[in-house]
Amino acid sequence: MMPITTATFPDLVELLHPLVTEDGFSATTIPQVSLIATHQPVARTPLMYDPSLTIVAQGRKIGYLGEREIHYNPGHYLVQTLPLPFECETFASPDAPLLAISVHIDAAMLGELVMEAGSTSFATHEADPLPMASVAMTPGIREAVTRLVRALHDRVDAQVMGQARVRDVIFEALKGEQGPALRALIQNRGNYSRIVQVLSQMHANFDHDLGVDTLAREANMSVSSFHHHFKRITHASPLQYLKRLRLIKARLLLGHDDLNVNQIAATVGYRSVPQFSRDYKRYFGVSPVKDRQASPSPPIDYAATPRAS
Repeated sequence: MMPITTATFPDLVELLHPLVTEDGFSATTIPQVSLIATHQPVARTPLMYDPSLTIVAQGRKIGYLGEREIHYNPGHYLVQTLPLPFECETFASPDAPLLAISVHIDAAMLGELVMEAGSTSFATHEADPLPMASVAMTPGIREAVTRLVRALHDRVDAQVMGQARVRDVIFEALKGEQGPALRALIQNRGNYSRIVQVLSQMHANFDHDLGVDTLAREANMSVSSFHHHFKRITHASPLQYLKRLRLIKARLLLGHDDLNVNQIAATVGYRSVPQFSRDYKRYFGVSPVKDRQASPSPPIDYAATPRAS
């Protein structure tokens, strides 16, 4: 195992420490902002994030998406523009816990910023955007994130200035390397945009029977073209994506004591409980029953942020 990266963002570490009260994802007084903390390493495990920015102040993470390794540490921040199932490994210790902040990307706010700034304010990018990538911190985003976390220390500041501080962070990200991927979320053109729309449909109706033919029609593509573009963007086939989405949703539901495994399987769209259990064990390495017994609530990074769609 590689050594844990030492903090290179000490001012943010100092600001986050008094705000963190528990390991995992914690909501804050600003609705779009969550805190992330863990005092122990977390092995490589499947999860899914909402569209968000993840800024690590201390510790480090490695995301695995297909053949890609995505490292995000105090010198970089993760830009996640699509809710992609991926695997993540966290490096932390009691002496050097992982401390990070997650900023949810609101499509309406993003659209307003792009419209107000105008397209000429941003660098153009000819290649297809990457839906998930780690990019280097710039002075601008570093300052914006620091102002945002400072606002969390005062309830009045958070209430009055919270949205403005979130806008600052999103705007700085728009000016960065992943700006084209962020703008692609609200600019309805090209194959990328069609896949984004289909992903929204899949998340809204993940418990329904969604065939590739139906999804291709939603995207106004041939089946072969849809399959090609979907896999290139998400690193999974449409049916693989749907299965992983259902299983991650199921793991979130395991934290609800009022639902048994049969009910959870039905809720996420499985008609066969044995098939659900087999798929779950194949994906997470443990059966849903044993997973629930081992941990009453999903461990850190087994699930997306509290705003998971």
